[in-house]
Amino acid sequence: MTATTPAELATLVFSIALIAYAVTRVWLASRQIRAVARHRDAVPAEFQETIPLATHQRAANYTVAKLRFGFVELIVSLAVLLGWTLLGGLDALNGLLLHWIGPRPLLQPLALLAAFAIISGLIDLPATLYQTFVIEERFGFNHMTWRIWFADLAKSTLLGLAIGLPLAALVLWLMQVTGEWWWLWTWGAWMAFSLLMLVIYPTLIAPLFNKFEPLQDEALKGRVEQLMARCGFAAKGLFVMDGSRRSAHGNAYFTGFGAAKRVVFFDTLLRQLDPPEVEAVLAHELGHYKRRHVLKHIIGLFVMSLIGLAILGWLANQIWFYAGLGVAPNMPALLGGDVPNNALALLLFMLVAPVFGLFLTPLMSYFSRKHEFEADAYSVEQTGPEHLSQALIKLHKDNASTLTPDPWYVRFYYSHPPAEERLAHLRAAAARISHAATQAT
Repeated sequence: MTATTPAELATLVFSIALIAYAVTRVWLASRQIRAVARHRDAVPAEFQETIPLATHQRAANYTVAKLRFGFVELIVSLAVLLGWTLLGGLDALNGLLLHWIGPRPLLQPLALLAAFAIISGLIDLPATLYQTFVIEERFGFNHMTWRIWFADLAKSTLLGLAIGLPLAALVLWLMQVTGEWWWLWTWGAWMAFSLLMLVIYPTLIAPLFNKFEPLQDEALKGRVEQLMARCGFAAKGLFVMDGSRRSAHGNAYFTGFGAAKRVVFFDTLLRQLDPPEVEAVLAHELGHYKRRHVLKHIIGLFVMSLIGLAILGWLANQIWFYAGLGVAPNMPALLGGDVPNNALALLLFMLVAPVFGLFLTPLMSYFSRKHEFEADAYSVEQTGPEHLSQALIKLHKDNASTLTPDPWYVRFYYSHPPAEERLAHLRAAAARISHAATQAT
């Protein structure tokens, strides 16, 4: 019997992981569809006075439509992943560019990254169009016109070229000149870039896609400023974003870093909620800052990226990593020039990491839900439970969020707790605060 080579073992491990990935996603989505469909014709008792049956059924239909289309997306993504890896697509693209460009140590790898990004973007376009102009349109959420869509595509493409190509060139250069510790240098460059984007995105990039105008509602502005003063939070401005140009979904968020922080309200959110409810939602967002969730999130991303790059730094030197995923590594001695495998290593890692990373999703979802509960509790401390509860019900209603998700699907994917569980925690938080106040007196 012939012994299994490291490359064959890598292929086997990847194949098993890919099957587990597909089965897990299909199983969870199927459970969610059954749970939502089973409760479609009855509003949960807690929401019968606030959510009409027609609204509940619309949310169920919307949820199921997205999940069913998710099956199509999964099949396509698996086919594309296999095409790039085991079926030789990435290897063929690399060989083609080596033939066209020749063994140039920076230009050819950079061209490989750019070509891969363009091809992947074109493959993803039909799904994006269907989600926007079919599913979102069918349920009344899409406000995007074809003109806006093409303008967004052009802007994002130009930004990708202006920012992505220099960043990719820097990473490739660091991989080439900094030796075996390239991954640490690359991590440092990536962290610096990420922090820079936190500063410049709100003022330079976001306005390319949306209009941001100062909040004009003086009554609401007064409430918000008083809330931020109570919480010891300073922002550079209060802005309203024209989210309604693209979607009926509403949101509010903080953006920026340090002195560049700003508060942004979607215009749709201001139409959906009353001022006290907006204040409660903002208090929730402030809770994320006061409980250091934003800092923890940034540190978590930094640590995960460091671990990921360290793993990549090791894998990039393993021939079996390339051969096991259907790619023949560049061999400079045979090619007659110095063509490193850096771009190939980056792309292979980007392709396979989500397959293995799926199984970390429940852990990250757990901590995200935990942070949401903590931010809710902070909002209750600042504004009481009533207005945030009303806001959550309105947002669930207006965004067609299902009230009857499958518990396994929730534990695996949900970054925010389901409505029933969240409202129960709000009541519990209010009871704790009331009890503490009673004890103090």
